[in-house]
Amino acid sequence: MTQEKKFITVLGATGSIGVSTLDVVARHPERYGVFALTAHRQVDKLFEQCVRHRPAYAVLDRVEDAQRLQGLLDGVACCTEVLAGADSLVAVASAPEVDMVMAAIVGAAGLVPTLAAARCGKRVLLANKEALVMSGALFMREVAANGAVLLPIDSEHNAIFQALPAGFRQGVDGTAVTRILLTASGGPFRCKPVEELAAVTPDMACAHPNWVMGRKISVDSATMMNKGLEVIEAHWLFGAPADRIEVVIHPESVIHSMVAYVDGSVLAQLGNPDMRTPIAHALAYPERIDAGVKPLDLFAVGQLNFERPDFKRFPCLALAYQALETGGTAPAVLNAANEVAVASFLDGGLRFDRIADVIAATLNAIEARSVDSLDVVLDADRQARLLATNFLRHSCL
Repeated sequence: MTQEKKFITVLGATGSIGVSTLDVVARHPERYGVFALTAHRQVDKLFEQCVRHRPAYAVLDRVEDAQRLQGLLDGVACCTEVLAGADSLVAVASAPEVDMVMAAIVGAAGLVPTLAAARCGKRVLLANKEALVMSGALFMREVAANGAVLLPIDSEHNAIFQALPAGFRQGVDGTAVTRILLTASGGPFRCKPVEELAAVTPDMACAHPNWVMGRKISVDSATMMNKGLEVIEAHWLFGAPADRIEVVIHPESVIHSMVAYVDGSVLAQLGNPDMRTPIAHALAYPERIDAGVKPLDLFAVGQLNFERPDFKRFPCLALAYQALETGGTAPAVLNAANEVAVASFLDGGLRFDRIADVIAATLNAIEARSVDSLDVVLDADRQARLLATNFLRHSCL
């Protein structure tokens, strides 16, 4: 029997997740087609992707970039129509022709189009942490109300999803699950003396030992804010309270996460550190398809190590737990302040070891509010960005 082809919009197509998604999709042309590809400003890379995958639409942030891409595509007789702006992101995420949306735009910019996909009942492949970090309760309500299917792409959350009980929906209460064990590599500075962190450069912070990622997410891995955001995300994805989500540093990045059960069992998902595995899992779920990933060679791995995270070394992780416990808009404030601080560090305006200071000062200065609308979330995001920027400008830390 011929299988009906599914069409996907890739939000953030030129990033590492987007590239990996298109690699998996291209391996199964009989199953998947590309409806739309979006990028921030990488015109040349998006042009190459459009020529290869022939989407109906491409979206860029700026009108002038969209015009340049359209000219390039017209020159090679590629019929892709190029759009620009935030409204166009929403349009290609919610179009009726779309079956699946890969939400891979990094940062708060990905929230609105990802939420739009959920409201239209799409299969949402969630690689954008901020959608749940900023608006977890609101986002999960929209998923449930509109019959959307939410599948995690982060290797850790995808591993947890695979290790949860059969038929699991949402909420560990009432199940035999006792803990969610969220693994972390520890990043490039796991063993670096704390007193040397002040001298860390952006290139040092972006040199991740196991994963190839963008610069912002690489810095988040180095501070372990990335793991902190994943704790918040796991809370919403799996209905688990903070005290049942434990971070485990596992330098080899072979075990992607684990689930502990009341009978003493711990189920783990293992694999090579390649994002095509969780992407393929979510694309085809509940089936399995080839991802192009090499089989795991346990003999080559040799041994697996585990450590408890040091909150003094990784204060950003502690701040994320604090924001989750506070609730409301606190995680949105945490995320916004982190984005501002990391951008300043990457631009050379802030020391690596002061990133957490900016986040803590912003969290302490803004009272958390309950999240009952997207406007509340976006207002908290704006307020936190302004305040964090002000702290940086005036060194009010």
